[in-house]
Amino acid sequence: MLPPVRTDEEWDAIVPDEAVMRPGAADLCARLGVAGAPLTRFREGSQPVYAVGDDLVLKLFPAASADDGVAEARVLTHVHGRLPVATPRVHSFGAYENGWRYVLMSRLPGEGLHHAWPRVPPADRERLAERAGETLAALHALDHAPLADVLGPGDWDAFLARQRAGAVERQRARHLPEHWLEQIPDFLDAVGEPAAGARRALLHTEFMREHLLAAPAPDGWRLTGLFDFEPAMIGDPAYDFVAVGLFVTRADPRLMTRLTAAYGRAFEPRELLALTLLHVYSNLPWYLRELPAPPEPTLDALAEHWFGRG
Repeated sequence: MLPPVRTDEEWDAIVPDEAVMRPGAADLCARLGVAGAPLTRFREGSQPVYAVGDDLVLKLFPAASADDGVAEARVLTHVHGRLPVATPRVHSFGAYENGWRYVLMSRLPGEGLHHAWPRVPPADRERLAERAGETLAALHALDHAPLADVLGPGDWDAFLARQRAGAVERQRARHLPEHWLEQIPDFLDAVGEPAAGARRALLHTEFMREHLLAAPAPDGWRLTGLFDFEPAMIGDPAYDFVAVGLFVTRADPRLMTRLTAAYGRAFEPRELLALTLLHVYSNLPWYLRELPAPPEPTLDALAEHWFGRG
C-alpha cells in the first residue's frame, strides 16, 4: 500500500504525508499480527517511525534507504543484551512493498535525554556521562566481523581520504564563513592522518542525547536505552566521540572527563575536531550556532573548547 520512494522528490511528497503513510503502516502491522494497536508517529527522526501500542515500534525504510533497514536490523540483533544500556529487541524485519523495508522492535522505557536534560541535576548528569562512556566502551569491544557484509565503509583509510579531499567544499556548501574555511587545510595537515591498520570498532556514529533515553529512579536519573543504529559503521573508535562532544557533553569539560574515564581512554581534542570535519554529517556552521563560542576564532581554540577535558 506504500508507493515507491526512490528519489528525493518522491520522499518529500510521500514520507511526510500521513494520509499515505498511515494506511501503509496499518496494513503492514496487520500482516505482522499486531492489527488494531494504536499507531502514533514519532515527530523526530529521519525515517518514518511509529509507536505500535505501548510496547512496539515500527520503523519504515523506503527503497531509497532500504540498505539502512537491513543494517539496523542486523546491528540491533547483534548488540541486543550485550551493552550496559538496553537496546531495542527485534521482533521482525524484512521487505514490504515497492522496495520498502521495515523493522518491528520493542519500545524502550524513558524519554529522550535531550528533552530530560534540563531537569537532570548536575550530579546525575555526571553519572549519566559515566554510563554513556561504559556503553560506548562495550559497543566498541564487540566483534564487528559478523556485520562486515552490511556495514561500511570497508576501507576506513580510503574513506577518510575521500572525506578529507572534500572537507573545505563540504563546509562551504553549508555557508561556513571564509575565515574558518581557510584554516581547514592547514589544520588537517597539522593533525595528520591516523596510523594505517589502527584498531577498528563497531560505531554507532550518532551517539547523542537525541538517541539516548533516560528516566528518574529512587537513586537518581539513569539511562534506559540507546537506539537508532541505522547509520552504524566499522571504523576508528574516535569517530564516535565527534557526536559525544557535540551532542552529549556539549563543550562541558567535566562531563567529557567523566565520560572518557568510564570509557577507558581519552582522545586529543584536535583529533576529534579533525574527525568532526571529516564526519559524513559534518555541519560546522550549525555546530557553531548550537555550542559555546571559543575564546578566539581558530580551529585550535575550537578543538579545546568543545572536546577538552577538565
